[in-house]
Amino acid sequence: MVEATATLKRPIGVFDSGLGGLTVLRELRRLLPNEDFIYLGDTARLPYGAKSRRIVQRYSMEVAEFLIQHNAKQIVIACNTATAHAEAVLREAFDVPVIGVIEPGVRALLQQTRNGRIGVIGTRSTIKSAAYTAAIKRQAPDLQVFARACPLFVPLVEEGWIDKRITRLVIQEYLSELHREEVDTIVLGCTHYPLLKTTIQQEFPDFTLIDSSFEVARAVQAAVDPSPTGDKPGASQAVVYLTDITDQMNHLETLLTGMNIDRLEETRL
Repeated sequence: MVEATATLKRPIGVFDSGLGGLTVLRELRRLLPNEDFIYLGDTARLPYGAKSRRIVQRYSMEVAEFLIQHNAKQIVIACNTATAHAEAVLREAFDVPVIGVIEPGVRALLQQTRNGRIGVIGTRSTIKSAAYTAAIKRQAPDLQVFARACPLFVPLVEEGWIDKRITRLVIQEYLSELHREEVDTIVLGCTHYPLLKTTIQQEFPDFTLIDSSFEVARAVQAAVDPSPTGDKPGASQAVVYLTDITDQMNHLETLLTGMNIDRLEETRL
């Protein structure tokens, strides 16, 4: 068990394989304005969705150790692939709370569905893991689950093509089958996907979309030990570390807009 040292005010640690988890950080900062945050995007080794379970677990351990070394009081896994493959491993390894994105999304999904026909969209690795389907079936075995891998969504977001015609065509290609199956509620099972939420809703207004970024932030808000009472609202800090920063990160500025990041640094694990 890896222990964290104590100080007066400790940050909440957040990690993803890349930049999509910044959607989680944005929601966390909105819901927890008094908290400090440290975010690690493992951009040098993304995407985790293309890696084996063993490698995802190893990378997740290395990232979590970085956050613990920076005195994180809680670890938020802002990555569906890492949640599916490594959440249990991290909980066993560290003495701080660990929360992933899958269970909060599933809870919201079950509350919202009206006809019991549920959609899950995510990377190939997340869909192949069947982690969402298993979590849904544990709580509601009679519901019908339709899972769909949407591998082109992430590169479209990373290119900054949120509202392009080609993006709308890809959305139609991926989600038309779920519409034909009369799915009423879909969980966005990748932290990049909330950036496409408005465009998806425009193409398929009948779908209720569950934003996993918002749901995990709500779960953290309910569970986190509050910062010391002496901290003043608005005085919190957020530091973003990336393991590689390139001039090809077209959507980084969009993701950081309005987040008041105090520092953006490149780091090595």
